[in-house]
This record gives sequence, structure tokens and C-alpha cells, in this order.
Amino acid sequence: MHQPPQRLGIITKPGEPRATDLASRIAEWAATRGLSLVVNNPLADLPNGTTPAANNDIAQRCDLLVALGGDGTMISTVRLVSGRGTPVLGINLGTLGYLTEFSVENAMAALESVARGDYHVVKRMLLEWQVLRDGTQVGSGSALNDVVVNKSALARIIEIDCSVGSDYVTTYRADGLIVATPTGSTAYNLSAGGPIIAPEAEVISICPICPHTLTNRPLVLPYDVVIKLRLNTRDAEVMLTSDGQTGMSLLAGDRVEITRSPRTFNTVSAKDRDYFEILRSKLKWSGR
Repeated sequence: MHQPPQRLGIITKPGEPRATDLASRIAEWAATRGLSLVVNNPLADLPNGTTPAANNDIAQRCDLLVALGGDGTMISTVRLVSGRGTPVLGINLGTLGYLTEFSVENAMAALESVARGDYHVVKRMLLEWQVLRDGTQVGSGSALNDVVVNKSALARIIEIDCSVGSDYVTTYRADGLIVATPTGSTAYNLSAGGPIIAPEAEVISICPICPHTLTNRPLVLPYDVVIKLRLNTRDAEVMLTSDGQTGMSLLAGDRVEITRSPRTFNTVSAKDRDYFEILRSKLKWSGR
């Protein structure tokens, strides 16, 4: 059992009418429960105890966040909670929804369990990255899913030296490289042929994107390694992207260092959660 939250926050996907409708239902429910609620959506006829606020303000003022949207909304919420450890309950209004475990149909039942303190928290690994240019840090950030170095649509194959700690691994010649957490293993990594990794596993994977050498296969590494990349390719547009939402351009000679973050992103999960049932459902695996 967890301590029941006293102040809830709602983060909604912008421009999503279903999110607004569900936020209104949650606001009415919270009022009957005597719970304080802060929302980022200007709901009409706010019930007592519900106030509007900006996203950053909501993340600072609440002890549990409810994200209404898809996995993109959850990934955006990672940056809002910024290592505070605030648990986030995701309600899926999107398509696949690996992170947003709860459907609209069971949203209110999930909130009732949360109000009783009867829920499970999954601590998801985050990555931290930095870009060094001539020895000076020119960019940094964190990622829940992955850090990706890849070429633009018109660029040719790029060349990336890869080391793990002080050990040289190989020089990848490929369309790019994906460094993924277990959470991100079912995102871009999966599409590129990388391994599916259980969320609680303490590992990091490296997966080349369309490698020129077909024997360059994905690697699964211990969580405490330092992954070092060096871009060799000149005269090509190459980007580093973090969770597909933020990033920066890279130049030849830039070095990227990726490590596990000391922080985690904490998601609310059903106590009877079955990860393999989620995979069967989301990936349309056939049953017996």
C-alpha cells in the first residue's frame, strides 16, 4: 500500500477533446472525494477544489499526476516531473500506449484504487546524455525511451565509433544508432530489430539502424556502463534526438556520452499487471 495522494494533477494532450471530457469527469470525482485537483486544461464550470495551472506549476504542486493522452504525452511529462519521483498514471487516448497502461473504460476504477493507496509503482530507467565538442559540453539532456544518432533523409550512411567505458566496440556504418532503455525497447528500437526488454531489467541496449555490415547486431549491456560515441562523418546532416522530442545537430568529431541517470520516472501500474499480456495485446501476438 502507498500513501493516498492529497493533491492530484492532470496533464492533457493538447487539442484532444476526449482528454477534456475525461478531465471533467475526474474533476467531478475528485470533488466528491474531497481531493485537490490542478489541471492544465481550462475546463468549463470547474468544481470546488479544482484550479487551472501551467504544466510546470502542476508538476511542482502535486503528489500524483494523471496524464491523458498517449505515450507522447507521458514522455513530455518526464521532463515536467524532472526527477522529483512524482508517480504518473497514464490513461491511453492514443493507439499502442505501452506507457499509458489504463484505458478510458477503466480509468475511474484505477483512480479509485489510487485514492485508497492500492497501486503499484514501476520505476523506469532514464538515460542522461551529453555532447562534447572540442572538449566542451555543447548539449545535454535525459531520455526515457532512447537517444538516437541518425542521418537526415538525404544523407548517406554515417560512421560512428562506439566504445563502452575504455573498451572499443566497433565503428558502425549505418543509417544511425539507437541507445535504448528497457522502456524504449518497444519503441524505435523494436522497429529497427532490437530486443524487447522487460521494464524492470537493469540493462541498456545499442541497436544499429540498417547497418552496412549485416553482422552488426544489437547489444545488451549492463546498466552501469558509459557508452561513448564519436561521429566521424563529414559533410552530412546528422542529428541526436532524445525520445524523438528534443535534440541537436552533430558535427564531425563530436563525442556523445550516454549513462544511466540516477533519477527514475515512476509510473502507476495495476497490481495485477501482466507485462506479457501487454505485449500480446499491443503487438498482436497470437495466443494458443
